[in-house]
Amino acid sequence: MDYISLFLLAFGVNLLPAFGPPTWSIIVLYGLNGDQPLWALVLIGALGAALGRLVLAMGARRFAHWLPQRMQDNVAAARIAVERRRHNVIIALALFVISPLPSAQLFMAVGLARVPLLGFTAAFFTGRLFTYSFYGWTARKVRESDFGEVMLANLTSPWGIALQVAMLGLLVALVSVDWGRLFNVSRDEMRDKD
Repeated sequence: MDYISLFLLAFGVNLLPAFGPPTWSIIVLYGLNGDQPLWALVLIGALGAALGRLVLAMGARRFAHWLPQRMQDNVAAARIAVERRRHNVIIALALFVISPLPSAQLFMAVGLARVPLLGFTAAFFTGRLFTYSFYGWTARKVRESDFGEVMLANLTSPWGIALQVAMLGLLVALVSVDWGRLFNVSRDEMRDKD
């Protein structure tokens, strides 16, 4: 039952576009309060997180047509730029997936841009296996401290809330950039890719 609840919790919080607790904090709490094998917590947490982010990106993709045409063109140009510069994107993605940075807004942007999701999600899953393992191992080592209160204080602090608001603002800013002009992508080329 613990594994099912961990999966559902990780999946559910990763459906949130903002203000959800990071999945690693859930794994840490499960690691602190139970005796399940760490490898199982990490695998189930990463699977729930990856599937939740995949569904979030698919949801963003489904509602992309509601964006103003100018923003749709900007997002299409960003996708074309990503497709043209795959090697740079792979390096940036590798750096992202091993970091504990919030990923909801990035998955929403990827969904809006109609970037292929399976490879992106697989890279996210792989990176999260490493970061969740680190956090879970650390949690087992510091079981004596009251980490849950520290996490709650950070998530509800003005700085934690400001970070989430800033990330949402960054998503709006990224969608608003005229990527077509920046990367020399014609309007015809953008519309052909849809």
